[in-house]
Amino acid sequence: MLSTMTTDSANGRDRSASTRERLLDAAVEAFATSGFAGTTTRDIASRAGMSPAAVYVHHATKEDLLFEISRRGHLSAVEIIHQASTSTDDPVERVRAMVAEFSRWHAVNSRVGRIVQYEFDALTPEHRAEIAEYRRAIEALMREAIEAGVKADVMSVADAKGTALALLSLSIDLVRWYHPGGPTTPDEIAALHGELAVRMVGAA
Repeated sequence: MLSTMTTDSANGRDRSASTRERLLDAAVEAFATSGFAGTTTRDIASRAGMSPAAVYVHHATKEDLLFEISRRGHLSAVEIIHQASTSTDDPVERVRAMVAEFSRWHAVNSRVGRIVQYEFDALTPEHRAEIAEYRRAIEALMREAIEAGVKADVMSVADAKGTALALLSLSIDLVRWYHPGGPTTPDEIAALHGELAVRMVGAA
């Protein structure tokens, strides 16, 4: 009997987790298509094949869905750019890799990236504060990479912080115009932005 109860409990948790993921996927589609303000809970529920009431069983508010999407997106981006920052000891190639991989992530995940970058103000103050911490972590990694290049005398940058923000903007802005299946692939964008980054930091 205990074994059966344990299995039933595990199955219940699995179903609940699966339902939460369906709702998150539906919210991504809805927010990316209509924006946060233009999306209703009913829209999300319909895309997930559920009743509106079912949404509130798993997410207290529409904003909670937005926050979870933004939180996951930022954590993924932080991990991507951190991995790139530790992929080489060459300062120039480090910056190239960081920008290239950050741009590749935004191209591959353009719908999530659009939500993550442009629905920030729709979050509650508490949630904005948490997301801002992830953004500062990304900015710090890029700034440190530039400062290392300047220290090694292989980059010419007068304003490391401003340049870091400019480099990150290459990746962030692409979600405004990029559409999967278009003429430019994520790999091509990554290569282009990596090369632009090297030029922007005045690398030899």
